[in-house]
Amino acid sequence: MNDFRETLRGQGLVRPRNGRVLGGVCAGLGRRFGIDPWPARLLFVLLLMVVPGSQVLIYPILWILMPVETSYAGVSSPSTPAAPTA
Repeated sequence: MNDFRETLRGQGLVRPRNGRVLGGVCAGLGRRFGIDPWPARLLFVLLLMVVPGSQVLIYPILWILMPVETSYAGVSSPSTPAAPTA
């Protein structure tokens, strides 16, 4: 599973830590394909309406499979040590 997540991370498919509404899946998909988060959310909902009920399956699966962004502006990731204070 970690190999799969690292593959997604290498392709730029991650859930951002900021700009989320629920789990960050649509924001991550939008970022990966170069569109703003709100149009990505709208497109995601419209595409999933083709197959009723698929939202209940696809969104949680993507939420589980997509890795979280390791860091964002101003905050260090858990693997990055904080700067020492003097």
